Amino acid sequence: MSSTNFIEDRPLQDNLGRRFPYLRLSVTDVCNFRCTYCLPDGYQKTHDDVFLTVPEIRRLVTAFAEMGTWKIRLTGGEPTVRKDFLDIARTVAGIDGIRKLAFTTNGYKLLQRAQDYYDAGLRAINISIDSLDPRRFHEITGHDRLGEVMDGVQAALDTGFEAVKINTVLLKGLNDGELDGFLSFVEDRPISLRFIELMQTGDNLTYFRKHHIPATVVKEKLKERGWEVQERDIGAGPAIEYVHPDFQGRIGIIAPYSKDFCTTCNRLRISARGGLHLCLFGAGGYDLRPLMQSDEQKEELKNKILDLMKFKKSSHSLHDGDSGVRQNLASVGG
Repeated sequence: MSSTNFIEDRPLQDNLGRRFPYLRLSVTDVCNFRCTYCLPDGYQKTHDDVFLTVPEIRRLVTAFAEMGTWKIRLTGGEPTVRKDFLDIARTVAGIDGIRKLAFTTNGYKLLQRAQDYYDAGLRAINISIDSLDPRRFHEITGHDRLGEVMDGVQAALDTGFEAVKINTVLLKGLNDGELDGFLSFVEDRPISLRFIELMQTGDNLTYFRKHHIPATVVKEKLKERGWEVQERDIGAGPAIEYVHPDFQGRIGIIAPYSKDFCTTCNRLRISARGGLHLCLFGAGGYDLRPLMQSDEQKEELKNKILDLMKFKKSSHSLHDGDSGVRQNLASVGG
């Protein structure tokens, strides 16, 4: 059966008709930062770290590509800590049907490595920056590296990445007073800076209650300053983007607690050990790794993925304080 017929006969969609052109692929749980909202004590090894190999990743992404997935984001943990990260990127970029290869990073060594990432086939980059104040950045991440990360952002722009985005987790009492500074940052830079509403996980309830701030607060401030909602791009992530005629960059809002947040869901997640997660805050993952051991298993792998789609729910249960089994966002790429 050809891949084209496979897509026509059984498209990668759930029972609600939502299709999934976008796969977030975690390649490691390890992170070298200690962000207070995610891994405040740093990465803690809990079992043997046997993450997906490059051949397993090739088989997995090939299967997804033949079912209509065309956008891949490499995530972690911090994906670039893998010594074979460039091999992974080159492999995924070379798979037929993959039109966009992105990754999310904390910006560590980005200044030195931006060109290598681009040469490996990566074309879009999301960089986590939760404060533009060096002291506060250090407080949130555990590292005094804001200057290095900012130099990395400029290196990504200079290298020619098609999309450079900044991820900023909204934190009451920490960075909620920096809106004007962030707006100034994108005034003359072609960057999309996205504010992400803090999400409750299994191990951050006290932190969540102290620092959560609704994304609606930022939305109202943007409207007051003349920002307008931009139409979503095809295959885009969950951010609602705002534009302003006087600014070169954009502001995005990712608000998982907003009404109907899940209705436009277009992405699936694979953990670093090969588990398919139908929702970031679902009850658990489905182990696909046994079906990634040989090229001959491809049709079986595709059929398994398609069969699992019927278990994807219409929405997460964050409004009820239920974060599923998610202990921290590093465990499946956020």
